[in-house]
Amino acid sequence: MTATVTTAAPPRRPPSRRRPKSRGNREMWLLMLPALVPVALFSIGPLLYGIGLAFTDARNTRNHETSFVGLENFGRLLTDGDFWASFRIGAIWSVSVTVLQFLAALGLAVLLNQNLRFRTVARVLAVVPWAMPPVVVGLMWKLVYHPDAGILNSLLGTHINWLADFSLALPAIIVVGIWTGMPQTTVVLLAGLQGIPRELYEAGEVDGASRWRRFWSITLPQLRPVIVSITSLDFVWNINQFGLVYVLTQGGPGGQTRLPMLFAYEEAFRYRMAGYASMLGLAMAIVVLTVLGLYLWRQMRETR
Repeated sequence: MTATVTTAAPPRRPPSRRRPKSRGNREMWLLMLPALVPVALFSIGPLLYGIGLAFTDARNTRNHETSFVGLENFGRLLTDGDFWASFRIGAIWSVSVTVLQFLAALGLAVLLNQNLRFRTVARVLAVVPWAMPPVVVGLMWKLVYHPDAGILNSLLGTHINWLADFSLALPAIIVVGIWTGMPQTTVVLLAGLQGIPRELYEAGEVDGASRWRRFWSITLPQLRPVIVSITSLDFVWNINQFGLVYVLTQGGPGGQTRLPMLFAYEEAFRYRMAGYASMLGLAMAIVVLTVLGLYLWRQMRETR
């Protein structure tokens, strides 16, 4: 007599309640719509419109019929001596401010990372310039540089018109740019310093490494990703600077502080050449993206 053994069938899984993929994507886009619409209207739309204007002879005047001119504006840009002069000034400004404010911010970040008295108060004071609008900063520094009532001339015992001197105007606004941009660089570097494990410094100290050797072999390599990020952002911000320099000098004296964005502004609103000004902006965007891309590519290659 044989016994028949029956096994119970495994229980069925409950039906999946996952939403259809298409429905999930639709809901995602609906949730993102309130954020995407302003970006499209106020960022992407004007950007595309400006690129289109770069290939026309548009003017900021009434009763002017805009026509397509192709690369005519680009050809004019290549032979425009005033543009190349502003480009040279912009290169000096952006590189000088980016490098010097990074070095100053790195030193300040290392100092604020130490166990000092009133360290919290010092950190708060270090970011005060960051909270000030560029117009306020420009007006304040105009008073500092004032030839008659300026505090700088009072301290030095001189009577120099810093912002109107052909040889001193550019260095003077570079100092202002460093002072203005240093706080955010300091905050980012300070955050990077606080993320470095203390065990690395303790191991280096045990091995007999000096303080400078620990800084060079531990601190800088650990900060490399932060340094690459913040210097890239600083360069983009500095090359596109407008408001601060406009308040300080309006590009003077004699165009000695006329950055590329100031030059484009004058072409668009003083001389009414909207099409040519758009080409200037497009050309500068291409230059910045190219330089930034090469810089990031080199840094990533060295990291690998």
